[in-house]
Amino acid sequence: MDGPKDKSTIALEARTRAADKLYSPSAARNAAPIRDVLAPLLGDGARVLEIGSGTGEHAEAVCLARPDVTWIPSDPDAASRASSTARSLEIPGMEPALAIDVSVPQWTEHLDFVDAVVCSNVIHIAPWSVAEGLAAGAEALISGDGLLFLYGPFLFGEASAPSNLAFDEDLRTRNPQWGVRPLDAVTKLMARHRFALHEKIEMPANNLSLVFRPEPQ
Repeated sequence: MDGPKDKSTIALEARTRAADKLYSPSAARNAAPIRDVLAPLLGDGARVLEIGSGTGEHAEAVCLARPDVTWIPSDPDAASRASSTARSLEIPGMEPALAIDVSVPQWTEHLDFVDAVVCSNVIHIAPWSVAEGLAAGAEALISGDGLLFLYGPFLFGEASAPSNLAFDEDLRTRNPQWGVRPLDAVTKLMARHRFALHEKIEMPANNLSLVFRPEPQ
């Protein structure tokens, strides 16, 4: 079989293509670390909604490790949805991708409850309204003792990694509404939607995995 070809640029990277499947350089680097952290956190038979699934490689990695999980990818980009959907035809537990834009009010309408919402490498390459919509939607969708999982770079004021500060500056030159988000701002936003930060896990390349869980009402 021919290898991936036909480069296309989405977000900040050039992705290669084989039929409908896209291949992401960043996903190739971080899919396994994300899988190793996230897979053990999911309960038996967990129902997971991923926001901004991109190529679907994160979903593929977790579902191969946890075939009992139902994973629902989503993305506002049609080519990305097609890539995830192509993978779903081969991967047990992975469903076809949904067209979801979390910056749209009431985006959760007509969606069922889930045990987890997962969002990797999204909120720094999107307006802050996307983080706000993600938090509000997760509050509406996550039932019981589920979790909200975020992965990506974050800032810590003067203690921020120099590479993340440089990345933040580069993002803001591309789009002033983008930027590496301060961890404090993210945790305060999530707290307004009843999520408390339970785990902060250091990941490669100065990224973090953040595990939020609902506070009792």
